[in-house]
Amino acid sequence: MSDLAAEVTAALGRSILPSVIARGAVGLRVVAAEDGVVTLAADGSPGAVLPVLGRIEAQLRAAVPAVTAVRLAAPAADAAPETAADLAEAARAVLDTEINPAIAAHRGRVTVAGVAGGWIRVRLEGGCQGCSLAEVTLRQGIEPLLRSRLPQMTGLTDVTEHEAGTEPFFSPAKR
Repeated sequence: MSDLAAEVTAALGRSILPSVIARGAVGLRVVAAEDGVVTLAADGSPGAVLPVLGRIEAQLRAAVPAVTAVRLAAPAADAAPETAADLAEAARAVLDTEINPAIAAHRGRVTVAGVAGGWIRVRLEGGCQGCSLAEVTLRQGIEPLLRSRLPQMTGLTDVTEHEAGTEPFFSPAKR
């Protein structure tokens, strides 16, 4: 292990890992550290790490001045889905293993409602249905993660009836 990797690993353990684990990841580890660029891999739910990667980078750069950039490694990809059914199943797998564990803390869940022409239609349920931050969750959390795992995906559409939500985690009144 390089000196940079060792310093970053120590910094992760001191201040970053507890908050990442609280968000749904099992752990965060250094997979590469070269020329100031550190590549991290999340064990468990990378979806829990992606939304806070900027904060993680800022903390690491402050703790280890030699760090110039932080990247998150994508898990090993399986063969690319070839049909709509394959893409739907691949999307379900990503949602169930990486997204849903993270949003369960908000009593939420995301399901695949269908796939057509590379467009994945999702439905937000539980605390996500009617949540005032649902669009942010979709566009800044779920969509980038699905795009990174499923490059053949054309886009993401929300088909949730948000007005029917009875217990949103953040009600529109909380805006």
